[in-house]
Amino acid sequence: MLLRALIFVCVFFFLASCDNRPLVQNISETENEKFLSLLYEVYQGYELPVPTFDINDLGKNSILDYNDYGKFQNIGTPHYHYLLEKKEELMKDIGAGIYPNQRGVLFEEGYKKYREEGLLGGYYWDVLNTNDLKKAFYVWSQADENDGVKTFFTAAILEKAGHILPAIKAYYAALVHFPRTPCWASDKSFFWYIGPAAIKNIERLCRDYPELNLTLVEAQVVIKNGNDMDLESDIISVNPGKIIKKTLDEKLRELPDLNAHRVVVRRGKGKVQVAEYSNGHWQLRVDGKPFFIKGISYAPTEIGLGPHKDPLFINRWMFTDTNKNGLIDAPYESWVDKNKNSRQDNDEPSVGDFQLMKDMGINAIRLSISNNPKSQYDPSLVNKPLLRDLYRRFGIRVIVLDFLGAYTVGSNASWEEGTDYTDPEQRRLMKEAVRAKVLDLKDEPFVLMWLLGNENNMRADYMGINAARTNASVYPKEYAQFLNEVAKMIHELDPEHLVAVGNIELDLLDYYAQYAHEIDILGINSYRGKSGFGNLWEVAKEKFDRPMLITEYGCDAYYQGKGIDEEGQLQYHAGNLRDIIIHQAGGPSVGNAIGGIIFEFIDEWWKDTTGNPEDKQQTDFQFRTPFPDGFDHEEWLGIVSQGSGKNSPFERRLRKSYYYYKEMWGGGN
Repeated sequence: MLLRALIFVCVFFFLASCDNRPLVQNISETENEKFLSLLYEVYQGYELPVPTFDINDLGKNSILDYNDYGKFQNIGTPHYHYLLEKKEELMKDIGAGIYPNQRGVLFEEGYKKYREEGLLGGYYWDVLNTNDLKKAFYVWSQADENDGVKTFFTAAILEKAGHILPAIKAYYAALVHFPRTPCWASDKSFFWYIGPAAIKNIERLCRDYPELNLTLVEAQVVIKNGNDMDLESDIISVNPGKIIKKTLDEKLRELPDLNAHRVVVRRGKGKVQVAEYSNGHWQLRVDGKPFFIKGISYAPTEIGLGPHKDPLFINRWMFTDTNKNGLIDAPYESWVDKNKNSRQDNDEPSVGDFQLMKDMGINAIRLSISNNPKSQYDPSLVNKPLLRDLYRRFGIRVIVLDFLGAYTVGSNASWEEGTDYTDPEQRRLMKEAVRAKVLDLKDEPFVLMWLLGNENNMRADYMGINAARTNASVYPKEYAQFLNEVAKMIHELDPEHLVAVGNIELDLLDYYAQYAHEIDILGINSYRGKSGFGNLWEVAKEKFDRPMLITEYGCDAYYQGKGIDEEGQLQYHAGNLRDIIIHQAGGPSVGNAIGGIIFEFIDEWWKDTTGNPEDKQQTDFQFRTPFPDGFDHEEWLGIVSQGSGKNSPFERRLRKSYYYYKEMWGGGN
């Protein structure tokens, strides 16, 4: 069961539904530099949008120099402070609604009209989810929140409304005045700091709207002891940096040339390696050539099947041949229902999922190769000829996932107690299952790497229950040591391939750095919202310097109360892919991204948690996430749907997100 953990980060929750303009594409592609041209394409950014409502008082039409209004004290230290000396002048220049001129909204013509018509009611957090951005702007200026949170979400509202320069000014105001302010999730299970989030949003807006000719430099918020819920122990050093003028050409000229940097670290001795350059950037190489993972999670579960009916359902698709014609159903015989009439017409030939994935440019799939009910690896559960064909004919490799005790797979632990990484017998069972799997598959041409675990580090307070069913978060040292032990064994058995860990977000990275040095790649499942992954890259680089693979990202295609929402899903995927591309080696940022794995190729109808029948796609949300409507619908995460469900496992309907990747990746590998 690959359930999303709840990480309800409010900043990304709201921005998830922002409406951006189409990309401007005027950078030509050069031979043998296809992915580099994607980076340039991303850097072309968006056209500035037309604001959805007017603001009378926009202040100065430029970024402010805060040295004109006060003094920066102790920059770069835990004692940072901005001393505001000319408050009245700053209020005049900053514009209405932005700290310290939040009361300026009261004098806006629109505010007076809304107040007179009684349109300003409602809880300010609920207002964020409405389409009335003018109301949101007015209400949040007077919200009963601390000034840091209020300033940050005012910036978010301005951004969503298309007031991009005022939004940058507001985010920077939050960074200057309130970098250490926390924002808590509604259930108090999670919090984030205003400062780092403001930095990432300013950087993103300066990048996404190049005609502003702006960039943020030197800004940094460093948080020590931030791995728990105790704010008192956190030590936060702040440098707000400054926003300066810089043209797109200047930004492109500053991109690093990896040929000018030497390789300082190399992990792996075989055909799959990762190399770290002297500028800190990481690159994955396969057979001596750069390889950027354009991956997807593939589990074409037939409607009506699931863990409650079939404990081996996760591997069943590799052998299902319903019509007994010698062809495996989903990989080779699925067809696209173009006219959505739920039948295969003459102009809708059987094409197969493997071809559909090749057409969209996929070069790797994450594949869960599970164990039998006795926690032993069973080679008969893997259709090796099928996977060889996947690689040889379609050019797609396999990232082999072993749950390593997640959901109690491999440990033989009870569901109620979960996997115990301090139990020698459970460790032995899991290790032996991995050993058998590696020995059976290590020489197969389709194997790209080994992936250990899937969100095993999930804390119980993410959703009020540890959905991963392990005690890794309770015994992080023991879990990290076990990871290291298993990874070392894999390296000894198979020096040709690398080993990754499958984490949920950033927990336990300090333990990996100390006890799991055999791990080659840091895999992270992350669902932070439409804008991307925030400071994930920087924090991971600081805590556990490994190349990063986003092992799950994506968004459902259902909007609660409205129905199917392909456009919202598309915008979410586009923002996430842009962020991954920006953080690749040779890009403008940390350079530790080696790719991403979309979750997922096709909707799975078995994931309901409310008793919904497995032959009906659930439309009620399951929990809160930063998706367009603020909720997660687990059975709608595919970029391809199973249509009416009447023709499973054959019927396919391609969503807008599928065509987006096909356009971006062009079917190449």
